[in-house]
Amino acid sequence: MDPNPKNFPILSYVMTKIPTMKRPDFDIEQPPTRQPSKPEPYFELTERMPHLTDPHLLASMHSAVADVSQTRSLLKTLGERPDHEAVDIAKARLAEIDAVLSSDLDEISLSDKADDANDEKRKKALEREKQMHKALISLDQMHESYDKLLCDAEKRLEKIYESAKAGGRKTVAVGDEGSSAVVGDEVTEEVVAILTDAMSNGARNVDLSERRLPVLPEAFGKIRTLVCLNLSSNQLEVIPDSVAGLENLEELNVSSNILESLPDSIGCLLKLKILDVSSNKLEALPDSIAQCRSLVELDASFNKLTYLPTKMGNELVNLKKLSIQLNKVRNFPSSIGEMQSLQYLDAHFNELRGLPKSIGKLSNLQLLNLSSNFSDLRELPDTIGDLNNLKELDVSNNQIQELPLTFGRLDKLTKLNIDQNPLVIPPKEVAEEGIQAVKVYMAQRWFDKLVEEEEKRRRQHEALAQASWLSRSTTWLAGAVVGAAGTVSLLMAGENDDPYLEEER
Repeated sequence: MDPNPKNFPILSYVMTKIPTMKRPDFDIEQPPTRQPSKPEPYFELTERMPHLTDPHLLASMHSAVADVSQTRSLLKTLGERPDHEAVDIAKARLAEIDAVLSSDLDEISLSDKADDANDEKRKKALEREKQMHKALISLDQMHESYDKLLCDAEKRLEKIYESAKAGGRKTVAVGDEGSSAVVGDEVTEEVVAILTDAMSNGARNVDLSERRLPVLPEAFGKIRTLVCLNLSSNQLEVIPDSVAGLENLEELNVSSNILESLPDSIGCLLKLKILDVSSNKLEALPDSIAQCRSLVELDASFNKLTYLPTKMGNELVNLKKLSIQLNKVRNFPSSIGEMQSLQYLDAHFNELRGLPKSIGKLSNLQLLNLSSNFSDLRELPDTIGDLNNLKELDVSNNQIQELPLTFGRLDKLTKLNIDQNPLVIPPKEVAEEGIQAVKVYMAQRWFDKLVEEEEKRRRQHEALAQASWLSRSTTWLAGAVVGAAGTVSLLMAGENDDPYLEEER
């Protein structure tokens, strides 16, 4: 919840210097003696920005981030941000409850039984559930606002520290309608010429990579003939909504820019097959990306993603390659199991806390990299054994103690990395012998488990059979006793009716 020193260096420094925000046992100018060799990530900031030590400048910065301090304190009392999928589920359930309550009102208006006790009790229960879901959604919105607040605060502090640099840029007209683009002087003429030529000649491919381009003109969305667009290694902060006009686009590369978000209109690119948004500052992918159903490759690595869109798996059924390494993703959506075409999944260096059981439905998956999720990833689901086409698996640098019993069913697995895990099963000596030894060991455990379960079922069957025999025997014995008792009764009755005994003497 504290500002990340890597993403918000000035803000993190300033908040550390605020007395109420000061972290225990650490001071920027006097690092703790216990760890002299490992200073905080932003410890050298004052060397690069020496004016930060000016008390007057620091005082003005304190007042500029007062809103951040207050919001941070409030969120600390409310708790961590809820999981994205849980929020989506809450929103869906909220809509269902509203529909039910609305339907109930309609029925009541048409009925004479407006004071039915059961209906009132049910309504109160739904209202309580509704408030619970609203609270969860509200907490998520507060966290989202706080994240935006941090970004705004960092920008404010940057402006306070140094005045905006003027000059070195100019505006030029591009296209028929005079749409403008701000570009560096040294690339202005070249970029304008490329864009103008593309618009007039109906270009299929445009490469504007490595041009230090800070803005993509809105008019660019009118080049409907474009099939491939490369905007990598620029200084783009946003992609305009007009990108929706590129209806024939199949490949879009916006890697190595400074994008913080993607426009919702990206979902209009129905023919898009390859999307590279790696090495940006994205904190989320828009839900609309699920509408790009033609996607075959998606690279969102080297960003700040904390989750993937909930319905992403349900729609991107043609996706074969998904790269999300070096992010902060905590969970995969359960819908990921619907990506039946997925062959390559790289999620190393994230904060994964586990995998959904639906991961086992990825029947075409060939490579799975879950390495370096460190203290977060502690186990793999049993359904991992259903990945019958998996060839490479990397789960190194995690906290996995035991591979699932079904691991031995991964017949096609040829590469395995389980280093740097506190493994108990399989034992270390088996793991050191290589993948074949691990597969044999786990397959044997699986076989032993099946034998044990079969033996257990056999004993249960025998116990049931014996119980059934005893039941039948008891029933027969009871019948025999009743029959014998009846015979005795008849004999007794016969003796009483003997005419000789009744004859008068």
